[in-house]
Parts: sequence; C-alpha cells; structure tokens
Amino acid sequence: MFDFLHLQFNQRALLAALLIGFSNGALGSLIVLRKNALVVSALSHALLPGIALGILVFGGLSPFVGFTGALFSALLVGLSTVYVAKVALLDHQTSLSVLYTTAFAAGLLLLERIPLFINLDEWLFGNILGLRSSDLRISFAVSFAILLLIAWWRRGWILYLFDPAVAAAMGVPVRRMHYLLTLLMVVGLVTSLQAVGSVLSAALFITPAATLLQFCHSPRTLIWGSGLLGGTAATAAILLSNLFDLRPGALMILVLGSVFLLALLLKPLHTPQSRRNSSV
Repeated sequence: MFDFLHLQFNQRALLAALLIGFSNGALGSLIVLRKNALVVSALSHALLPGIALGILVFGGLSPFVGFTGALFSALLVGLSTVYVAKVALLDHQTSLSVLYTTAFAAGLLLLERIPLFINLDEWLFGNILGLRSSDLRISFAVSFAILLLIAWWRRGWILYLFDPAVAAAMGVPVRRMHYLLTLLMVVGLVTSLQAVGSVLSAALFITPAATLLQFCHSPRTLIWGSGLLGGTAATAAILLSNLFDLRPGALMILVLGSVFLLALLLKPLHTPQSRRNSSV
C-alpha cells in the first residue's frame, strides 16, 4: 500500500512538504495577526512577471531561472510597497494593489513576447514530486532561517504585531521588522513555488493560522500550532495524492481548507456562550 515511499522523489516530496508546510504555517500566523493576508496573496501574483522576465533574459525556463526571477520580482514589489506607502502617504494595501497589478500586467505582456512555447503549469500550480535534491536543500535552508528568525525575536514580533507604537517605545526596530516580515513572506512564497505554485501559495500561509484562531488566542500557541498544522496537512496531502492519483499541490490546500471548515463547525462547541446554553 505504501510502496511508493521507497521512491526517492516521493521521499523528497514528503520532506519538502513537511518543511515548507511547517515554516510557512508558522510565518502565516504573523501575517494573520498583522492582518496582512491580502498582502501575501498579492505578492504571490507578483511572482509571474519575474518568471517571465527570467525566461526572456536567459532564453528558457529552468528551476534557477524561475526561482531567481520570482524572487527578484516579489522583492521589488514587496519592498517598494513599503517605500511607496511612506512617500505617497497611502496605506500599505493601497500601495501594494497599485504595484502588484502593474507588475502582473507587465508579466502578461512579457509572456506575449516570448518567442517559444513555455509550459508554466508547474510554476502556476506546483509540482512537488519534481523536486531535486538541490531544491530540497534550499527548502531546508529557507525553512530553518524563517523559523530561527521567528523564534529568536519572538517577543519583538508579538509587540510589533499588536502595538507598533509601544514596540517602538520599547526599542523594537519597527520599520526594520516591517521590511523583514515582507522579506520573509517573499522568500517563503518563492520556496513554495514548486510545492503549490504561485496561484495557491498564499493559502499555505493563511489557512493554518485562520483555522487555529478559532480555538486559541495565545501568540506562542498560534505560531507553533500553525506550523504543526501546516506541516501535517501538507505531508498528509502527499500521501493521499499517491494513493488516489491527485495533484499534490491542490490537495494540500484542499486538506487545509477542509480542516478550516471543520474548525468552523466545531467552534460553537468551544465557546462560553454554547456551554452556558447547554447547561440550561
């Protein structure tokens, strides 16, 4: 039944799913607490123009070209958003909406200029089974860096997320934390490209934290619980995809979405109001 676990590409996929699911889930808790869910979704769409530009510059599409182009594009849009919001006196999401839609439109025009046929299916929707050993090492390094930065500055993150003014008064470098969170979002998105693709990558960040927020409100529990849920769901999706011959990336998001819906159904059983009603 589980003979596919002896295949190396399945072993790499399982390990990558655990790493990416855990680190992105943990990082996603910071994004949800900061109310930046739409930001990570917009940044995921900013990956396309970078991929298109990389194809034009290098004359083809390879993992190096895709990752480099997506990283350049998302960093440019993400970090420029912080600067534009300050200079133009706009809120962060308004600035991001202008920049990411402009970048996405530029990416569509660039794709029309590509003289050869390029299949972008794996980059749009993911193909975690095609990961190489070098890709797995990159996933490990990025996941380790994300988790280390979250754990190292956990107190600073919590202060920054809930009250930036108080955090600044206590010596927390709020502006640098803002740039760092944007940088971590971009790197996490690029790393998850081959797992779930640019179209679905935002859900890997947001859904675990949105699910656990139905039951817990402790930042520490939310951070590591979201990581555990993300890693478990992603790993389970790899196993189910092999058993039922389904696309792994889409199944990861479907599993997480199903757990979220289940949490909504169970939530009334855990609220004080429901306990009071049941005791009457």
